Amino acid sequence: MRKLNNEELPRLSSEDFKQAAKMPFVVVLDNVRSCNNVGSIFRTSDALLVDKIYLCGITATPPDKEIHKTALGAENTVDWEYVSTTEEAVDRLKQIGYLIFAIEQVEGSIPLNDFLPSALEKMALIFGNEVKGVQQEVVDLCDMTIEIPQFGTKHSFNIAVSAGIVLWDLFNKLNQTG
Repeated sequence: MRKLNNEELPRLSSEDFKQAAKMPFVVVLDNVRSCNNVGSIFRTSDALLVDKIYLCGITATPPDKEIHKTALGAENTVDWEYVSTTEEAVDRLKQIGYLIFAIEQVEGSIPLNDFLPSALEKMALIFGNEVKGVQQEVVDLCDMTIEIPQFGTKHSFNIAVSAGIVLWDLFNKLNQTG
């Protein structure tokens, strides 16, 4: 085996990325305090063709050197918008036909492994604050909640890890089912 050089990897140019067909989901960050987490989510969103990221509340916005450190330029390719509250972002997304999903541990949540997305439905995926998670007021506005099953002693994943798990899972499921 030989490790591939960057030049050998099939990558879209920034212009091609902007024109590429995107997945039928957007990411909503609900008061995420770490710029490193925000940057990591931008990078993952670029890799998995996320349509847009909504940065809400205290969530930092580009340009920011800490976001850039982990995003590695993805903050310039993935469309994003700042919205002062997550509730306002959810309201706007509902008005344009998105189903709203909190990624959170709540009563009646659907385990991620059991969730079957539809390519015909536009989905907004809300990821919450590193300590408090998705605000209850925001959970109350959601159509559904998805939970990542966990089997150890800890009760949560880092938000960037959660986003990576959920986005890859949905990307993979949608690409298998069309």
